[in-house]
Amino acid sequence: MTSNSEWGEKTSGLEVASAYAQYIEGRNILITGVAPEGVGEGTAFAFASQKPAILILASRTKQKLDTVAESIRAKYPGIDVRVVTVDLASHASVRNAASEVSGMISKLDILVNNAGATYNSRRWTAEGIEMQFGANHIGPFLFTKLLFPLLDEAAKQSTAGATRIINLSSHGHRLSTIRFHDYNIENKEVPPEEQPFSPLPPTFARVQKDGYMPTIAYAQSKTANILFTLYLQEHLQEKGITSYAVHPGGVSSNLGRDHDEEMADAIAKTSKFWKNVDQGASTTLVAALDPALNAPGGLYLADCQFFPSADHAKDRSIAERLWRLSEDLIGEKFTLG
Repeated sequence: MTSNSEWGEKTSGLEVASAYAQYIEGRNILITGVAPEGVGEGTAFAFASQKPAILILASRTKQKLDTVAESIRAKYPGIDVRVVTVDLASHASVRNAASEVSGMISKLDILVNNAGATYNSRRWTAEGIEMQFGANHIGPFLFTKLLFPLLDEAAKQSTAGATRIINLSSHGHRLSTIRFHDYNIENKEVPPEEQPFSPLPPTFARVQKDGYMPTIAYAQSKTANILFTLYLQEHLQEKGITSYAVHPGGVSSNLGRDHDEEMADAIAKTSKFWKNVDQGASTTLVAALDPALNAPGGLYLADCQFFPSADHAKDRSIAERLWRLSEDLIGEKFTLG
């Protein structure tokens, strides 16, 4: 249970940051997927408001990063804001970015894997992985692995459970589990346990001419975010690190800019209340800062409270299998011991 049961969908990220100011001040925080008018920007501003030691903003486009960083410096003079360019769809870029971060700080207290992408047509990562699975899960998996020594060092100097890894997911995860027999979404035959939720609304069930199923691809990647969190949570408690997955809510942002009108309309109907980016950041801030969460009491949060995830997203055997697949796709082991 969280510390503030009255917080909900309209709660401000800035309000959460203010309430937990003592858990931000003097700490090193890294947020991926930071761009103007996105949840990453709202998250960055909320953390910046309470005097972190070093706030690192990471994203693919340096110009967008610089815009957000300059806005933060203007509003909160004296905050040490740094930017790191990273393309999560390229393992080489992820490795370069992690190396750059390691040159900036000796410990990392909070990692927010905020970056996410959704596409209406097939794209591939530099390594030939379907883009949504590759950029939304495999890239952050590798980035977290490479930054893990910094998280481990922070945990040695902090209250147990105060060092956090936060992974942004979505209620959309309910539409698909991990398609181990077809993770590149080529519409191959899969066993019953890997088939998508049925019946899907027609727009979400769309299959492109090349076999690509964009909604299923996105849903699979969001399930992966929760299963990644589950594995981290269960294997890191002894190290004093914990992890949570969050659904930011329906947020008015540029996330769905690749969608056509039909898909955009279908997505618009999935939420009765659309948040601004500050409200969209609040659940991330709760997951990252609430001292009541130092000992895991749940896995997935939405609207600032714990929320049930789909059964397939909290299955330990699937989480284990996904971890091994992820290691295969990055070409190395991610050992937490």
